[in-house]
Amino acid sequence: MIVTKVTKVSGRVRSIQPSATLAISAEAKRLARAGKPVINMGVGEPDFNTPEHIVRAAEKALREGKTFYTPAKGIPELIDAIVEVYREKNYDISQENVIVTPGAKYAIFEAMLSTIDEGDEVILLDPSWVSYEPCVAVSGGKVVWVPHSEGFEDAPVEEYVTDRCRMIVINSPSNPLGVVYPKSFLKKIRDLAVDMDLIVMSDEIYDKIVFDEEFHSIAEFDDMLERTILINGFSKTYAMTGWRLGYAIAPEEIIKYMLRLQSHSVSHPTSFVQYAGVEALKGDQSCVGEMVKEFRARRDIMIEYLKEMGLEFAPPKGAFYMFVNVEKDSVEFCEKFLKEKYVAATPGKAFGKSFATWIRLSYATSRDNIVEAMERLSEFLQS
Repeated sequence: MIVTKVTKVSGRVRSIQPSATLAISAEAKRLARAGKPVINMGVGEPDFNTPEHIVRAAEKALREGKTFYTPAKGIPELIDAIVEVYREKNYDISQENVIVTPGAKYAIFEAMLSTIDEGDEVILLDPSWVSYEPCVAVSGGKVVWVPHSEGFEDAPVEEYVTDRCRMIVINSPSNPLGVVYPKSFLKKIRDLAVDMDLIVMSDEIYDKIVFDEEFHSIAEFDDMLERTILINGFSKTYAMTGWRLGYAIAPEEIIKYMLRLQSHSVSHPTSFVQYAGVEALKGDQSCVGEMVKEFRARRDIMIEYLKEMGLEFAPPKGAFYMFVNVEKDSVEFCEKFLKEKYVAATPGKAFGKSFATWIRLSYATSRDNIVEAMERLSEFLQS
């Protein structure tokens, strides 16, 4: 073990807490290796194999020697495929509006570093995904938390916008809520962005995993493509979490500076993975429908159990998460639940300021695991 004598660590890094989801997952895996009957509902990772035609595309690229440097922005074939997908949705974009990144998380990181200055305010809806706040902090910005209204489909964002505000972050379907924001809420955000000259980051990583509502993007509204940074990727829709492939669509000027950061940091996404991304977008899409159908069935099983237990939860209309109020300190609850019942969950405290008694359960696991986990939860609540 190396013990460092270096005592100076940057204040920005000191202010960042480790990812709660990854920490819970690591402990769950440790217990599983020790032979414990662990059910991991703490990590947002589909339990399906990556579809075979996507795997074959990566293998083909490897055999063809596509293992060298690519353009920092991404291979032209993948950029063209992304443009084609969004032009079919009537988005007026070109290759200059796209950058391919090693995961959607890195696209968010690059975009914030490229647009946020020291002291700029960034609005996050409470609760929000755990990594937005650290990305804001590293960029020198300040998070302004906005509470959701009852029902989680609206939020009084207009009451929190100041002259220091630079960006509003929207994630629909939402992690951890599973909420799909309605057009009325997105229209309100659009009007605020136009009136106050704000950027909107729209994280749409779960846009294909929608059950009861039609998905709408804020980029659909008039005058929004010019002020929206749209984030998406392959991890959730195509069960490609470990492949690390994402992308951003944004005004050309923003993409230009994101590209500067990328070229001086990670250089580009893995070469042969990008060819798998082309196949994911252009190949057979039936795998997506099959996965969404299964996620819906799993969600419905969980809803029935949670109702029987009398627990409050957010309306899960997309993604694959249940955000549940256990009416106890979420950190202590999750630690004890994993230790005693071997079920991994993520504490609500990781997602914002107002949900200290809530936990996130991912139903990206088998129906049998969900039933067993819900039985263990019922026993745990009664103990």
